[in-house]
Amino acid sequence: MAIRTFAAIDIGSYELQLKIFEVSKSRGIREVDSMVHRIELGTDTYRTGKITSRHVAEVKRTLLDFRRVMNVYGARDYKAYGTSAFREMQNASVVLEQIELETGIHIDILSNSEQRFLDYKSIASKGELFNQVIEKDSAIVDFGGGSIQISLFNKDRLVTTQNLRLGVLRIHEQIHSLDAASTAVAPLISELVNAQILPFARLYLKDRTIRNIILVDDYLCALMQQRGISNLSMTEFSELMQRIHVYNRQNLARMLGVRDDNIPLIFISAVMLSRIAEVMKAENIYISGVTLCDGIVYEFAEKQKILPPSHDFEGDIIACAQNISKRYKGSPERSRTLESICLKIFDATKKIHGLSHREELLLRIAAILHDCGRYISMVNLAQCAYDIIMATEIIGLSHKEREIVANVVRYNHEPFVYYEQRAGIVGNSYASGTSISGISREDYLVIAKLTAILRIANGLDRSHRQKFENIRVQVKDSELEILVRTDQDITLEKGMFGKRAAFFEEIYGIHPVIRKKNPKRQTKSEL
Repeated sequence: MAIRTFAAIDIGSYELQLKIFEVSKSRGIREVDSMVHRIELGTDTYRTGKITSRHVAEVKRTLLDFRRVMNVYGARDYKAYGTSAFREMQNASVVLEQIELETGIHIDILSNSEQRFLDYKSIASKGELFNQVIEKDSAIVDFGGGSIQISLFNKDRLVTTQNLRLGVLRIHEQIHSLDAASTAVAPLISELVNAQILPFARLYLKDRTIRNIILVDDYLCALMQQRGISNLSMTEFSELMQRIHVYNRQNLARMLGVRDDNIPLIFISAVMLSRIAEVMKAENIYISGVTLCDGIVYEFAEKQKILPPSHDFEGDIIACAQNISKRYKGSPERSRTLESICLKIFDATKKIHGLSHREELLLRIAAILHDCGRYISMVNLAQCAYDIIMATEIIGLSHKEREIVANVVRYNHEPFVYYEQRAGIVGNSYASGTSISGISREDYLVIAKLTAILRIANGLDRSHRQKFENIRVQVKDSELEILVRTDQDITLEKGMFGKRAAFFEEIYGIHPVIRKKNPKRQTKSEL
């Protein structure tokens, strides 16, 4: 069986990491080598919005070293990701081009939701333990340099996920700037955590008690792994916290067997986790033992169909959208009806639209969130819906994908603004790939296609009474034939169908028509 060698590179807030993996269907994923280089890029970015030229040069040298190791192992396949330090960098595009020209390594910047989703996938890839833990009320607490992500699970399903700007490096910089006495550091960290975890608890925990916390971080997890600890009770963790508080920095470093300059970050992580666990009333902490590089290789193996999915990740994305809809008082019945109609139209027109399964997922999310704007305004719901979606993180979606969904929902309710109108290039020539706020011309065509489908689905349920639940859709000659079996009056739907049908015909070149059939009478055998 063929074995592929893959290199995963994580350019994080406080270190660069390379992991070399062998990936095959027979053996799965096997780590064969790793390198870590300590560099606090986040310290620069969180303070000034840029990284110094000295640090840029250091990143280049490190990546050239990584490239040599990759060549030794023959790793032709690789993926390099930058995280929060690059996301918050004002001149990221300039720095990334310099790095690629000199090292030959292309770096993509992960949105927060993409980064946390990769971490989540890497945990799930560890097998049955993950599935057993999340069967009960559980939380993945993912510490990063700039923020933490808290994802709540109940009965094997993602309930909600929220990002809090409580990153380890960010807090380290804040505490350092205060020049506080050593005895005041832990209370200050707790105050900073309380300012965000208590509102989170009021909104999302309510009467829920979190039994298990799965920890993802680069310091506490590494420390526990060194000692062969995969999980510990809150009593055991409290005892560890007491030991950490007693020792000074140098003695603690010797006791724990770690570098002296890691101690402040370990201490911050421990205090943060302690306070979060206390608010959640958690009973157990599980050590994930994974890094972003593990998620990167898992994503590669999954996309290349080398390994089967270990968990229904798409189901979690849908569950996340459903919980957002619930938060903004959306109608679950109408969302299910629109989603069902959208999928039938999408499937019937596959040969025409040329969209992938990923775009089908975006369409489903748009159908679920179609009416979220009504929570704020019944009149200006289109713009309100756009703003809600753009301001709400949907785990697993990139910023661009979230913007596609937001635009589809907006143009479901208001007149479609064409790419040329938004770009101000009507009557002028333009090159393929031109973008508006990160949305390329090709992405805008996806928005138009998905909007046309959602509009048709929305038009079939204008009365909000789910009259069209039993439908069949087919392309016949130059028509999109929608056959509906119902004994209800559909005069309203037929009368308001024209404009929506016209836009669909403009985008797809086929004309939608509604044909009604009365439900067949039941025979004696069906009674």
